[in-house]
Amino acid sequence: MVMGVVGNCLVLLIKVMCSKQYSCRYWVPFLSLTLSDLGSSALIMSGSLLAMLTGGQTSPWCEVVSLLKFAFITSSIGSIAILCVQRLMGMPPRGSVLFVVLVLTCLAAWVSGVVFGTVPVVYAWIKYDPAEMLCAVFWETSYSDMMVYILCAFSVCIFLPVLLIFLGSLMTAAGLVPRWNTYNEEDDMSLVTPLLVAFYLLCYTPFVVSELILLGKQDLSPAPYWLRTLSSVMSYLDCGLNPLIYCSHRDFREAGLSLLWTSRKSFSDPILTGITQLNL
Repeated sequence: MVMGVVGNCLVLLIKVMCSKQYSCRYWVPFLSLTLSDLGSSALIMSGSLLAMLTGGQTSPWCEVVSLLKFAFITSSIGSIAILCVQRLMGMPPRGSVLFVVLVLTCLAAWVSGVVFGTVPVVYAWIKYDPAEMLCAVFWETSYSDMMVYILCAFSVCIFLPVLLIFLGSLMTAAGLVPRWNTYNEEDDMSLVTPLLVAFYLLCYTPFVVSELILLGKQDLSPAPYWLRTLSSVMSYLDCGLNPLIYCSHRDFREAGLSLLWTSRKSFSDPILTGITQLNL
């Protein structure tokens, strides 16, 4: 939780104060991902820690945590998918129609997470799960309701972004970029995208596996206790690792260090600004 909050706040600070010291052409999905990680670290992890200390979560905080968890998971994977597609297609000029579509797509990832997170709250499917250390969806009535909800949520929020991630990553790695994408990414922050993709897929695999196990059980029994605990811990780990992945980029790391160790010149020091030649 400390790594996620401090790291992502530092990332936002570097973006605001040191944006000219490093190249970050695809800043919209990076900003969306950072906000998602910060929200998860500050709200979801703290709620989970408080639940462990107090023995559970009560309404309405229980429902709020569940809804936010869906929103943050969906927005983060959507941001990474947009980043992969953007690297393949190139950055549209700011103010163009494609740029507006890009921003709206990032917003759509957040909205879809809120929508799918609201459904279990409305139908009262939420209760505290000691294994996940926070409130989660439990199915006690109908297998068909559970199957329809999980299939719809995974199709929109998981399967589609993962498909875009794989297609964008494979085509970029193979050099199958469109002709109009002439941008040189040699020093751009987007070079860390493969690491973001690899760690995201690794950290959220237990969550996906636990949901697929639930989908295959007609008695509506949840996934094993240890798997649900692992899914929460690994998803928390991803939020703390992303700032470290950003710092693996040399220019971004140097921009962050410059905030701490920038030597400021005194105003009393003479500064040579120009030389004028006089003909005597």
